[in-house]
Amino acid sequence: MIGGLAGEKSRWTGIVADLTVQATLVTGDCLVAAGAISYAGSFTSVYREEMEALWREQIKEQGIKLTDNITMSKVLGDDVTIRLWGVAGLPSDKLSVENGIIMFKSRRWPLMIDPQTQANKFVKNLGKDVETGLDVFKQSEPNLLRGLELAIQFGKWVLLENVGEQLDPALEPILLQQKIKQGSGYIIKLGDKSISYSDTFKLYLTTTLPNPHYSPETQVKISLLNFAITQFGLEEQMLNQLIKLEFPDLQAEKD
Repeated sequence: MIGGLAGEKSRWTGIVADLTVQATLVTGDCLVAAGAISYAGSFTSVYREEMEALWREQIKEQGIKLTDNITMSKVLGDDVTIRLWGVAGLPSDKLSVENGIIMFKSRRWPLMIDPQTQANKFVKNLGKDVETGLDVFKQSEPNLLRGLELAIQFGKWVLLENVGEQLDPALEPILLQQKIKQGSGYIIKLGDKSISYSDTFKLYLTTTLPNPHYSPETQVKISLLNFAITQFGLEEQMLNQLIKLEFPDLQAEKD
């Protein structure tokens, strides 16, 4: 039995050695990932790569170890989850995948610049499988606040689409997630009402404006994501479509 497990011993020894090395790199890797989530969302893919390269150089200058050419998607990306996003309609180009990671890893609710409505369709498709359901509103709807109150109570996902450059001031407590601990749960105050806050509640905002200008006061409340298709992103998406058509066997193997 010991002889049969000899191969496992050498494999485990190798894994322990790898993990020991990786443990010394965690701080630097996490700095790059945290920087990308906090600051890179509103930029195109080229700017994001330049920012990450600059951060890697500066982290090394501070004497902090990190993995060579580490990126936010390598630290936080999960292949299975990303594949599920693809099934739900998220484009498979690098920019869109990074946006998906920021959407679900950021502490603030995402506001997506989405002139081609790709993010809008993705959230709607993803929301179909949510147990509590998805509600879709426009900022101009008169029953918006009432709908948000119910969604917060019952832990629904909310997609607020076609927002402009000015957000409704009544949304501020939700955007800032001003939860108050009460007993074993949380409440949030909307106007003069106190609403019980469910942990499964999520808010997504999209705008079809191609180049909106949000004030700094607005940007600190949300996580701004750029889903606008660039020429490079379009090339990647077209290449993926071509592979599906011309090499279905390769695509099936990848799936």
